Amino acid sequence: MNLPNKLTVGRMIAVPFFIAAYMLQYYVLACVIFIVASATDWLDGYLARKWKMVSNFGKIMDPLADKILVYSAFCLMVPSQVPGWMLIIILAREFVVSGMRTVAASEGIVIAAGKSGKLKTVLQMIAVPLLIIAPAFPAVTVINTLAQGFLWASLVMTVYSGCEYVLQNKSVFSMK
Repeated sequence: MNLPNKLTVGRMIAVPFFIAAYMLQYYVLACVIFIVASATDWLDGYLARKWKMVSNFGKIMDPLADKILVYSAFCLMVPSQVPGWMLIIILAREFVVSGMRTVAASEGIVIAAGKSGKLKTVLQMIAVPLLIIAPAFPAVTVINTLAQGFLWASLVMTVYSGCEYVLQNKSVFSMK
């Protein structure tokens, strides 16, 4: 397994540690784990492209690792900071996209993440640390404002990228 793929796997391994830290209310530690794990998302992609190590494993597992990390955080934050309905919309998009990827993969087609989906992930990965630390600094209202702004921006990109993904890959629906 190459280094970019090891970083992807490492991101998945970090999730239980993030969850434990968050649930034990070690918010600074949870935030640090989340940020480090999120940074591996950029690093694994950069290294895979630079070293020409892009693999089908990476194309499939990298977005999955992102989802496991980000959506575990969102689940922990319902209902205190992330409304349940918002999480449902976000997860519905992911189920549709993942389902389409699975159908395509069964036909030997690998569909990599698009730019709008990557932007959605970046917005989510910015929103989560802000959402984690916002309650620790209630007097600093700008943190909560930024957290909610990035959360809403990520929701908009979630819907947009989901629609774009379905439209660009609608041939998956007609596979037999």
